[in-house]
Amino acid sequence: MSLDASYLDYPKRRHGMDHDYYPYSNLFDRKPVQWPGDKKLMIWPVISLEYFPMVPNDNPFRAPGHMQTAYPDYRHYTAREYGTRIGIYRLLGAFEKVGAKISVATNSVIAQRYPQLIEDIISGGHEIIAHSTDMNGTIASGLAEADEKALIEGSLTALEKVIGTRPRGWLSIARSQSFNTAKLLAEAGVDYMCDWANDELPYAFQTDSGAITNIPLNHELSDRQIINVQQQSVDSYAQQMTDAANWLLAEAEQNGGRMLPMHLTPYIMGLPYRISSFEKLIAGVAEHNDIGFARGDAILDSWKAQK
Repeated sequence: MSLDASYLDYPKRRHGMDHDYYPYSNLFDRKPVQWPGDKKLMIWPVISLEYFPMVPNDNPFRAPGHMQTAYPDYRHYTAREYGTRIGIYRLLGAFEKVGAKISVATNSVIAQRYPQLIEDIISGGHEIIAHSTDMNGTIASGLAEADEKALIEGSLTALEKVIGTRPRGWLSIARSQSFNTAKLLAEAGVDYMCDWANDELPYAFQTDSGAITNIPLNHELSDRQIINVQQQSVDSYAQQMTDAANWLLAEAEQNGGRMLPMHLTPYIMGLPYRISSFEKLIAGVAEHNDIGFARGDAILDSWKAQK
């Protein structure tokens, strides 16, 4: 029995990729990137600073790390709040000790509820990336375009009111997008997004509303994935980050500058039995002459200047 002809009638069916967002590109065939200060490897630290409402919203999906037990789930609520009261300051302190400026992906509700925390981040010379409204502000294709547009605009506007400038970057919750997200971000004037994890350097992304850059934020090396999901130790995390840095440094000798994201969660890495190992990792990296730290907007500007 043969298939009905309509089964194969797919509008994106063709040779190559099934979208027009960007062309295929082999990382090793590209023009070499040169980072400021002749650094061969640029580490991009991103802290996810999140507000979890007591009542989770499962539409379109429940965000990773959200409330899990019967209402009121004070155990998980207060564990998450640990990140905004203690963990974030330990992580900021670790980077301050080595003079690193970083990106902090922030729910806009954080800025509204804890403006002093945002002031401390900005005064330290760090960058705020928009990270939706709160951890109920998830995005998927079941979300109406108008609602998604309002969510994006609400997050950006609320952060701008507290920070004084509009965030240039966007990180979706769980890196989840709908078919409209990139277009809506471009419409909203966002310069870069971090949701597509298919590369290790920035790349141009085309939408019906104009261009936006994607700076890939690796998922496999996040503290949530290694420590919480895979149940590995902080020492294992540090070893994997070191292994990644060493490999990328070796590649940079032949292929030009490389980038290594460092995605962190305050209520995970900021605990007292992990922060010491993390500080040792950061200190060791900072001593390497060929490695630097940079905010996402600085990486974007450096990369675009070389296009």
